[in-house]
Amino acid sequence: MLLHLTTWLEVETYLEQSKGMILPIGSTEQHSPIGLIGTDAICAEAIARGVGDATHGLVAPTINVGMALHHTAFPGSMSLRPSTMILMLRDYITCLAKSGFQKFLFINGHGGNVATMKAAFSETYAHLADLGIPGADRVQCQVSNWYMCGSVYKLAKELYGDQEGSHATPSEVALTQYLYPEAVKQAPLSEDVSKGHKIYGAIDFRRRYPDGRMGSNPALATPEHGKQFYDLAVKEISHSYLEFLNAE
Repeated sequence: MLLHLTTWLEVETYLEQSKGMILPIGSTEQHSPIGLIGTDAICAEAIARGVGDATHGLVAPTINVGMALHHTAFPGSMSLRPSTMILMLRDYITCLAKSGFQKFLFINGHGGNVATMKAAFSETYAHLADLGIPGADRVQCQVSNWYMCGSVYKLAKELYGDQEGSHATPSEVALTQYLYPEAVKQAPLSEDVSKGHKIYGAIDFRRRYPDGRMGSNPALATPEHGKQFYDLAVKEISHSYLEFLNAE
């Protein structure tokens, strides 16, 4: 059930049965010479919709731009500042909490979002309390990083070993290939790939990771692998979402 394809009357009816909302969030950033710039948002959105279907949950519009300042030396990458993202998430949650939603599961596709999201949740809890919104003390937010699901992580290691890396990974590229087979990209990749460097500013990041990869070999990705990752992530996150809804 997609929020943007419902009416307010349908949402009102939904709230009689559930106080939960699923929010996909990703990023718009480089993913190596063969990974799509929209990879993180594409993956999060598809998995969120799958979880929504499996749990009869309501899925919010995808947040496509996240905190990716360190990628912005690559053409096409976009980012919010952490302070901007905190305010945006606070406003999203506040509006929905005013409607009666209390359980917010963010299905996340970008590791760079996590710290800012957790800060945003803390800001939001305090903001809702200050506003005196009924039920504000029952509002809870959780992050589910699909790529860190136990079953997904296990399969990635089995398929790719150390070549999974930590950015522009074959697992996430495989998922986009499954979802958009018409957009599979090909480009030469060097045998040497940087890894292990700390992340600072955008120019420094590109100097240390010149083709955008972080220890990964996305050339190993296949659409068939992507289907496996999708099924595993949807199953695992659906289970955790239902547990979240039923928890105090």
